[in-house]
Amino acid sequence: MDLKGKTAVITGSSRGIGFAIAEAFAKKGANIVINDIVVPDETVESIKAYGVDCIGVVADISDFEQAKSLIDAAKDKFGSVDVLVNNAGITRDGLLLRMKEKDFDDVIRINLKGTFNTIRHASKIMLRQRSGAIINLSSVVGLSGNVGQLNYSASKAGVLGITKTAAKELGARGITCNAIAPGFIKTAMTEVLSDEVKKEMLSAIPLGRQGLPEDVAKVAVFFAENDYITGQVVNCDGGMVMQ
Repeated sequence: MDLKGKTAVITGSSRGIGFAIAEAFAKKGANIVINDIVVPDETVESIKAYGVDCIGVVADISDFEQAKSLIDAAKDKFGSVDVLVNNAGITRDGLLLRMKEKDFDDVIRINLKGTFNTIRHASKIMLRQRSGAIINLSSVVGLSGNVGQLNYSASKAGVLGITKTAAKELGARGITCNAIAPGFIKTAMTEVLSDEVKKEMLSAIPLGRQGLPEDVAKVAVFFAENDYITGQVVNCDGGMVMQ
């Protein structure tokens, strides 16, 4: 897919990996829909500086109707939804025996159900267009599991199931669906970790460095531009988890 003039909807994109993906698509000439529970005006303006159009849509994608309002806003503004990147997600870490029911439910609701919600609404538009690219953000812990992240691991493993099934159901209409499994990426979420934990995680990465949001964004662009790749998972983790 040539991204110039196309419409890319990126959830959870006011900062971090989501914003880096928005920037990467904007640099390719795509119009951008920034989505988050708060979207600062300066975030929208910074994307417009790349010479593309951009709107901010405040919506909680874990709510079915709010997810619909996000996709509708993109279609109303730009006339199409060509790329959907499901990036929005939260963590509520804790050991299994101490994990609160709400912490489990919240992570599943946002990370997994939110992914379903946006795909459910965007795919209707893409099916009529007979084209589209869906890119879901999973995680290496969705493949390997991780102590203290049962809820997060479960949600991200579920995203992989959604990805592969959607790829099979939508492929006949020219719609691709792929997933990215980031590893230890430098974001606000990982910056709060102790130096000891960071050192331990770095020791497990063959490439010897923490990933950047831009590393993940490159994979997202790759998936959007390649029409003959679907149902795949790419680890963006410096070799942390190998299969």
